[in-house]
Amino acid sequence: MSSRRVAFPSILRGGLSPLALMLCFTGARAEPAPLPTPPDPLPAAKPAPRPEAPPRQDALPNAGAMPVPLAQGAEPAPRKSRELPPLVVARVSDDPVPTLAPSTFLDTFRMAERYQGIVDAGGWGTLPADLSIKPGARDPNIPALRQHLVLTGDLPAGVPSSDQLDPVLVSAVKAFQARHGLPETGFVGRQTVTALNVPAATRQRQLSASATRQIGSNFPYGDRYVVVNIPSATVEAVEHGIVVRRYVAVVGKPDKATPRIEARITDVNLNPTWTLPVSIIKKEIIPKMRKDPGYLARERIRILGPGGVEVDPTTIDWAGEKAANYTLRQDSGLDNSLGQVRIDMPNKQAVYMHDTPSKSLFAREVRFHSHGCVRVAQVKELAGWLLDGTPGPNGAGSTWGPIEIETSIATNERLDIKLPKQIPVTFVYLTGYATPDGRAHFRDDIYGIDSPAVPMPDVVTTGSIEPKRPVLIAPAKPAGGSLLPPGLLPPGQIPDKAARPAN
Repeated sequence: MSSRRVAFPSILRGGLSPLALMLCFTGARAEPAPLPTPPDPLPAAKPAPRPEAPPRQDALPNAGAMPVPLAQGAEPAPRKSRELPPLVVARVSDDPVPTLAPSTFLDTFRMAERYQGIVDAGGWGTLPADLSIKPGARDPNIPALRQHLVLTGDLPAGVPSSDQLDPVLVSAVKAFQARHGLPETGFVGRQTVTALNVPAATRQRQLSASATRQIGSNFPYGDRYVVVNIPSATVEAVEHGIVVRRYVAVVGKPDKATPRIEARITDVNLNPTWTLPVSIIKKEIIPKMRKDPGYLARERIRILGPGGVEVDPTTIDWAGEKAANYTLRQDSGLDNSLGQVRIDMPNKQAVYMHDTPSKSLFAREVRFHSHGCVRVAQVKELAGWLLDGTPGPNGAGSTWGPIEIETSIATNERLDIKLPKQIPVTFVYLTGYATPDGRAHFRDDIYGIDSPAVPMPDVVTTGSIEPKRPVLIAPAKPAGGSLLPPGLLPPGQIPDKAARPAN
């Protein structure tokens, strides 16, 4: 979605003040420097603004003088654009096949069996960590690369072998890169070699662990649904079994993990306010207010007591934790921690998808930085897709297109738009999964939960509801030759600290 443009009014000489006349002929004032990127979800403290004194007329150059006409043929000074800079996001796959579909559990389980066969046969070798091969180049490690890609199905078995990264092998490398969420360049470099060197046993465990996490799911797919795969840090809008749009996302950091949920999207909130969770009030707000009593005022965060009555921050003893007994709410606006759009999806973990004023992280390949909720790049476009079929601002017959969404946001007034038909949404943790076309896909185990040996402490979420301590399944030898490993988290539970896999 294109950024909102701010139009300049026509310049009329009649009735303008001397200051306005000066600005008209000296060009538009330079844009202020952008604010520092805030941590999610609280913005960094900004210096207190100085009161701006009105300019003295006798201090202005040429104050009160008549404007000097431009010389013949001279061009007026160009005005600086106030259009917002384009949003820079990381590259994501345009594969129309969804990460999650009704067949995902069985497809992934069967793929785990196939990878167990590769493990039993000895797996694959490793390549030098500093290996770098450009398309068309020759290298003595290419035969081992070919063997690996044949095992994983990226390269047909009957292709003539050589030590050159020829076009057929380049295509196979690109297929491997696509399955691992890497840039599809065909160049064999550090990232690709790192993924190639993950042992086959680890890949098998990722598949079986991901399949286990799908046991007991009752997700109602329907014609339209939304999938957030946490390890991929992406959001998929799925319609009639096809991904119509895949969005870059920022998800929870390992110590503030995004939980697994199954919910329904009920509302789209434009210009949302943000009610701070108790955990953030205690851990972040109270320490900030002890050092900087003006912090809440600058961030437009109000303190509300019983009945929604606003409380003066100076009446609260910030030396203790009494502030946690109040409701702290940040006003709507561009600098609101939820940005301009919030997607409401009631769930016991109190997580949701939203916009953000801090968009620089969308350009990174590694996007695990939030407090547990999911920040979505181009969230207004996703909101438009969710609102398809919802009566627009002018009632029956109108729609919620880009213009209508931007116009409503421009009012700076909160607007909650209820969907006439709720849309299923799920946050899943699939480090290994298979698609119906027979491909196995892998992502990093950022939370370190695929190994049954990993300890599982309490889940940290953005909500005020305290989650239950996850329970370990007692280790036991798999019955009936099952490949599903014991000791894994039950559905919906994710630990709050990453740990290294066993191998």
